[in-house]
Amino acid sequence: MTAIAVTAFVVAYLLIATERIHKTKAALGGAAIVLAAGVLDSGEAFFSHDTGIDWDVILLLFGMMIIVGVLRQTGVFEFTAIWAAKRAKGSPVRVMILLVLITAVASAFLDNVTTVLLVAPVTLLVCDRLGIKPTPFLIAEVLASNIGGAATMIGDPPNIIVASRSGLSFNDFLIHMTPIVAIEFAVFTLILPRLFRGSFDADPDRIADVMAVDEREAIRDRPLLVKCGVVLLAVFTGFVGHSVLHVDPAVMALLGAGVLVLISGTEPEDYLSGVEWETLLFFAGLFVMVGALVKTGVVEAMARWAADATGGNALLAVMLILVVSALLSGIIDNIPYVATMSPLVADLAGGIDNRVHADALWWSLTLGSDFGGNLTAVGASANVVMLGIAARSGSPISFWEFTRKGAVVTAITIVVAAPYLWLRYFVFN
Repeated sequence: MTAIAVTAFVVAYLLIATERIHKTKAALGGAAIVLAAGVLDSGEAFFSHDTGIDWDVILLLFGMMIIVGVLRQTGVFEFTAIWAAKRAKGSPVRVMILLVLITAVASAFLDNVTTVLLVAPVTLLVCDRLGIKPTPFLIAEVLASNIGGAATMIGDPPNIIVASRSGLSFNDFLIHMTPIVAIEFAVFTLILPRLFRGSFDADPDRIADVMAVDEREAIRDRPLLVKCGVVLLAVFTGFVGHSVLHVDPAVMALLGAGVLVLISGTEPEDYLSGVEWETLLFFAGLFVMVGALVKTGVVEAMARWAADATGGNALLAVMLILVVSALLSGIIDNIPYVATMSPLVADLAGGIDNRVHADALWWSLTLGSDFGGNLTAVGASANVVMLGIAARSGSPISFWEFTRKGAVVTAITIVVAAPYLWLRYFVFN
């Protein structure tokens, strides 16, 4: 069974990476193989918390996609696009920096998938107005979302898993993660012009046209915009306060979508047009394949090997977890990786007397998995969603186009994170 699970995953991954067939077909094909071979049964594939499809992720995406579909009818994305372009005085470099800043800050307080769903339509409109290719901007934003999402407990799904398993609080994340994320984002901003050089040539006439437009005229339905604003505020409040309200983010998104559909009077073809069905099916297939690796012990064996290789040295354990987490999270998606690795980190931390050093293991896992999500196009949920949006907009991003940029950013962020962990928890603890 292990051989079947590994073979199905590797073949599907190679097909996705080489783009020989569409990624959704590859993921569903791999899932079909492990189900047909009996590696997983229907209960394990569809209902198990450990090996099944993560319906919280699927339904959170579905709910937010419907909300975005309704919001698109108001013209607010056009308004924001023109506003951003005018504030940046039409400079593509300044537009990119402004958009990645918005994305990173928003990702710290919303989950990064929600942020990508809201920012991507704005980006497509900005680039269309300026006559520039949107793919570099979309890639930069999703990289920024994975960096910014690391700042808080609710910013990225792996952080929520770490907080649950370690007992670390929302304030602990603010104190320990926000400083390094601020440093990482500053470095990321500095490398943007070089990372995407050749992508900032805009038509001067298009810039002049944008500067002459009154962005307020882009709003087509003000009453609907007010309704969307109220619903979004309620949904975001639920996201931030989900630990107090005891309502999962997926439920809040579905409730918000249902209420908005009822009060907006929007036709089904309008609000369903924003649903990325191929992306949702891709996630379903990916979760099944990774679940097969979890059930057969492959993921746990890789994680345990990394943990055992430290030999009880806390600093070595922190650095090894950081690097291995970055690599594996980029390959198998950081959510199932962190879910599998957390019990092993808990065992390691329990054997370390120094509480500061023990907590450093958790921060290492968090930084490695969050930043490692940028490594490949399937390393984080936000990446997959952004690629789906890009494909539907007519500006597809290939696996390797994303990965070439993501690998550079991942390497830089891990190199910056390593001395931070060493200095903060081993030198100046």
